[in-house]
Amino acid sequence: MNEVLLENIIIYGTVILTCIIVVFFYLRKEKEKSVIVEQKVAIAKEEGLFEPVSLHPFINLNTCIGSAACVADCPEKDILGIVDGKATVINTSNCVGHGACFHSCPVEAITLRIGTESRGVELPHVNQNFETNIKGIYIAGELGGMGLIKNSVEQGQQAIKSIIKAKKPSKPNIIDVIIIGAGPAGISATLAAKEQGMSSATLEQDTLGGTVFTFPRAKIVMTSPMHLPLHGKVKLFDTSKDELLQLWHKVISEYDIKINEKTKVEDIIPQADGTFKVLTKSGEEYLGNNVLIAIGRRGSPRKLNIPGEESTKVAYRLLEPERIFDKNIIVVGAGDSAIESALLLADHNNVTQLVRTETLTRCKPKNKEKLFEAIDNESVKVIFNSNLKIIKDNSCSIQITEEETMRVIDNDLVYIFAGGELPTKFLEKPGVKITKRFGYVMKKHT
Repeated sequence: MNEVLLENIIIYGTVILTCIIVVFFYLRKEKEKSVIVEQKVAIAKEEGLFEPVSLHPFINLNTCIGSAACVADCPEKDILGIVDGKATVINTSNCVGHGACFHSCPVEAITLRIGTESRGVELPHVNQNFETNIKGIYIAGELGGMGLIKNSVEQGQQAIKSIIKAKKPSKPNIIDVIIIGAGPAGISATLAAKEQGMSSATLEQDTLGGTVFTFPRAKIVMTSPMHLPLHGKVKLFDTSKDELLQLWHKVISEYDIKINEKTKVEDIIPQADGTFKVLTKSGEEYLGNNVLIAIGRRGSPRKLNIPGEESTKVAYRLLEPERIFDKNIIVVGAGDSAIESALLLADHNNVTQLVRTETLTRCKPKNKEKLFEAIDNESVKVIFNSNLKIIKDNSCSIQITEEETMRVIDNDLVYIFAGGELPTKFLEKPGVKITKRFGYVMKKHT
């Protein structure tokens, strides 16, 4: 009897000891992981990447159980991590608003927010049906705070459904819906309108694809499936800009849809009968029963307002870099677009990138790494603490902070990536209300 008892004690003791050892090593491993994430957070804060610049996840630490589902499902790297059993944001400014973390959290500890308690973001007032405070004017896509292509595509067609549900009476010789912008939300809305038998006119200030068209050719712009009206489910992963644009061209051509490119809208004027007159820069007029604004948050590119900026050698987006050879090029900016463009141009040109600060704080880690590699192998020259001051036919003048006089360098082309200006005045003209939001929770539209 005593031998059996002793044997059971030894067995149970061994099991308990094994469990203690397993738990010990598990906790030690988790602690090591936490330390790594804490180090990443410290680096992100030092490099200015911890604070969000647009839509981002906000974690309720009282609810979070540390399942790490959000970390696993985020398509980006080092946006989220786990510290001491709780989720935390890391390089938050690199978040592109996929929303995968929000959907994957088993306890709904994550909300998607725009702006922080200290940094506000201007947003137009839009209800759950995408309608603004002006009845008949709707907003979908990036301008409303949702920048991911898949989300914008979904919102474009949801906005059309809301317009149909509103049952605004049709009027003779009046377009059912005027769609401003032919980016992801605008294209989706145009296809949805056609699918629903509505008359529409789509006006795009640039080219089909909107801001997507301006991405460098190889840039990945979609990482999950989406539903495209008239076409159905699009099962594409790691899709390039070219592939996505080809798909849109195919669907638009197949269903005989017209996109009015190079048509910049100047004004939306509400009429007494509830319709809207839309005026373009070229003097055209459109009358619509409803207006859907599907333009990007940047609106028009921000200019430096310096002498010579009106020159034809100045551009605010990079198209077909493979056709540019043997040029002296200046790239202005420190963001992802500037870096990616500089790297693409560096293959066959002499590229100088101007950064007005002393460090890179608004770019993805991979881009930063690639740029420093280019600096090391001397394929790109980067001048920190510098500003472009004068643009001439064959040269440019640059002011460097620690130098009293300006440097003059030979130059053939200038690319300026200084961001864009929120189209506040454009929205406020017809009466759309805009408010600066601090830590605003983005509500899911249905």
